[in-house]
Amino acid sequence: MKRQRLHLKAPDNWVNDPNGFIYYKGYYHLFYQYFPYGPRWGTMHWGHAVSRDLVTWEHKGIALYPSVREDRNGCFSGSAIEEDGRLYLAYTGVRYEVVNPEDPHTCLDEQFESAQLMISSEDGFCFDNENSKEVIIPPVTDPAVGDRTHTRDPKIWRGKDAWYIILGSTVEEKYGEVLFYRSEDLHTWTYVNKAWKGPDYGWMWECPDLFGTEGGDVFMVSPMGILKNGEKEKNQSVCFPAEFDEASCRLEIPDQYQFTDYGMDLYAPQTTLDAEGRRVMEAWIRMPEITKDGWIGMFCSPRVVERKEGHIYFRMHPNIRAAYSEEIKACSEASEDGYMAVFELDEGERADIGGFLIERRNGRIRTDRTSVYPSFEGAHLISETPEIIEGCRVEVLADDNLVEVYINDGEYVISNAVYGLGKTAALSSGKTMRLYTMREKGEA
Repeated sequence: MKRQRLHLKAPDNWVNDPNGFIYYKGYYHLFYQYFPYGPRWGTMHWGHAVSRDLVTWEHKGIALYPSVREDRNGCFSGSAIEEDGRLYLAYTGVRYEVVNPEDPHTCLDEQFESAQLMISSEDGFCFDNENSKEVIIPPVTDPAVGDRTHTRDPKIWRGKDAWYIILGSTVEEKYGEVLFYRSEDLHTWTYVNKAWKGPDYGWMWECPDLFGTEGGDVFMVSPMGILKNGEKEKNQSVCFPAEFDEASCRLEIPDQYQFTDYGMDLYAPQTTLDAEGRRVMEAWIRMPEITKDGWIGMFCSPRVVERKEGHIYFRMHPNIRAAYSEEIKACSEASEDGYMAVFELDEGERADIGGFLIERRNGRIRTDRTSVYPSFEGAHLISETPEIIEGCRVEVLADDNLVEVYINDGEYVISNAVYGLGKTAALSSGKTMRLYTMREKGEA
């Protein structure tokens, strides 16, 4: 079994969206969409991993599996909260109306319905899938509210005087929207309001997340079909500096957004509060090919989310930076947990991280993974940030299958899946690049 440090990777087969991310009873719990029967998308289960420090992880097996009518074809994405010492998971259950006769793990022509379910645990590790699931929001039947098929991904939180859920949905598959529900007791939920932006912002909104920061509210969502040029994956995660009124569940969303990550591989992020009260994000990194070890899918390093003067920052979590504290002379000296490279990049300068190129051009950071990524039609090879404003500091986290480029302490981040990354690192200028690897620590 491979070590799970820095970037949590699939234990085997297939993973996608992070779910139920929470700090609970001394552990960070990260559940995730998991297909345990092969390295492909299929009937979703919830896998489960835990960590003491967000650095070293341990997989704990399957937490949720299909067991009732409403989730018989998959336990899809959702979130977690704590109440009275118990851990509650809210998630989307899917029931196929017409199963594909060629593949029992898919349906025909999107003929399915979605409901929102809840299950709880006394310790965060044991879930009674056979007897303890509860339908809290049945399939939407009013098209004026949402879509019976495409309403999913509940993010749950405690407000000032009640519990709230935000759900992703669509208006006639023309543009995405989010729905707000309120509950006094976690069992009876009432629809309150909705928000949307129109057809220029994707036909379906997945994995919504809404939270406050010192600098204001942040709305994160993963619109399907937001990119239309065909050059990149059209489904992308974006974030807005929004304004939310809890009493009315009115969400004001500006026209302008940022990509959550400019590498265009990151999707379905979810946030929670860490042990020190910081807002922390995890997200799925999409991969085009199965690794040589037979798994596909991983997660980015945890990031602290902050809003400052209307800009949203995704900063390297201090636990990650602290873990990479052993300085080395060459990246070939790094442990199997990869390494961190720190340097400054002025206009026209370039860094080569094992064949992954990072360049500053026209005031932007540009990356090129052509030599460390599979060649196929439509492959997204070049990534670029907007024009940067704060400085020229770059921090790179690199392991065998993921390179993350943090610019100016999270002003922007580029995360790219890679294959066959080399064991060298160099700058085109005469500046110093400092390299660090992870000190050995105990298990999760």
